[in-house]
Amino acid sequence: MLEDKVLATINKYNMINKNDKVVIGVSGGPDSMTLLNVLNNLKEKLAIKIYVAHVNHMIREEADEETEYVKEFCEKIGVDFFYKRIDVESEAKKLKIGTEEAGRNIRYKFFDEILNKVGANKIATAHNSNDNAETVLMNIIRGTSVSGLKGIEKIRDGKYIRPIIECNRDEVEEYCKENNLNPRYDKTNLENIYTRNKIRNLLIPFIKKEFNPNIIEGINRLSNIAFEEEQFINKIVETEYKKLLISVNNREDNKKEIVLNMKEFNILDYVIKSKLVLYAISKVVGSTTGIEKVHVDDIIKLCKNNIGNKFLVPKKGIKVYVKKGKIFFIA
Repeated sequence: MLEDKVLATINKYNMINKNDKVVIGVSGGPDSMTLLNVLNNLKEKLAIKIYVAHVNHMIREEADEETEYVKEFCEKIGVDFFYKRIDVESEAKKLKIGTEEAGRNIRYKFFDEILNKVGANKIATAHNSNDNAETVLMNIIRGTSVSGLKGIEKIRDGKYIRPIIECNRDEVEEYCKENNLNPRYDKTNLENIYTRNKIRNLLIPFIKKEFNPNIIEGINRLSNIAFEEEQFINKIVETEYKKLLISVNNREDNKKEIVLNMKEFNILDYVIKSKLVLYAISKVVGSTTGIEKVHVDDIIKLCKNNIGNKFLVPKKGIKVYVKKGKIFFIA
């Protein structure tokens, strides 16, 4: 049943194509072991090759045993296993960031390394529908835009895929029992130190008990609606971008420059202008990380007024300025 559901998800979102090579991020927990077992069982039907990438964070006593467990499982099913052992807490202190963020950065960097090493083109991670609901709630608490309501992207950058994103945690646990996977459990998931754990262990159970026992399904419906509507708006933004685009230049100082028609930009609806600013920044720098609503509003105001201070630096390395009816995005 769960394998059929995962296959339907893969087909619905065109996550995997024939002859794809897929690196699977596997921690040894129920979600990632389910993902590994399902893709291993489906690999012939999908005509794909799979690899496993595992990161030992060196935080818990059980970490080495978990690495050995994943390694042995991969040997049993004949799948190439790659692992990295790194002190995540030390890395977090060195970089002055949270342990969670450091761990995530290290994992994805390692997954990309293995992707390049084996010549793969997809990276599969084991996010489920509960993870998605938790992410949406976390975004709401932090003060998200509508974009944040879509939660975890089912496919990101055409490379990162989440095949079990439409399966819930209960289904995953049941699948592990049925298939005798004997996954390892991270005890820190029960510690209410991190925001996600508080949402998972305290907030969602409270909402289930007091308001809506089907809160996970309800949030995921909202997430899917937000995703579909953003897809629609993005198509409009791409069309408007092509209309406004004057030029894309590689400058002599090795910087990239995108030039848009300011007059046509100014007559657009605010929502489309906001999305266009983010789209242009993404085109010129590769991402919109660090760009907040205040930066977008300042750029829109700069274009509208076209007086006084005629350039902005919303983030280090990015410059936006207006001149002679044109908007310049440079990075």
